[in-house]
Amino acid sequence: MTLQAMKEEEVRLLRDEIEMLMGERRQLLQVAGAAAVFVANLDTDSLPDEMDTIDAAEMLAEQLNSLSEETLKDALESVRAELDPTQ
Repeated sequence: MTLQAMKEEEVRLLRDEIEMLMGERRQLLQVAGAAAVFVANLDTDSLPDEMDTIDAAEMLAEQLNSLSEETLKDALESVRAELDPTQ
């Protein structure tokens, strides 16, 4: 295999990897967006009093809150949700 062919193969492999990563990012944004919508609409009074459930809800909320504003906006846009400016 020539040097040029090896470089072209490397470029193709990198392009494939980037496309795969972008697809995974798109899916993760959709999951984060759906989770954010879920948390935003969650009635905390209706949560079971089980500590495991409360801990899981807190963990999800903390992880969503740790996202950058831009990432959270991208996530919400991916599920066609909008930020509530009153919150």
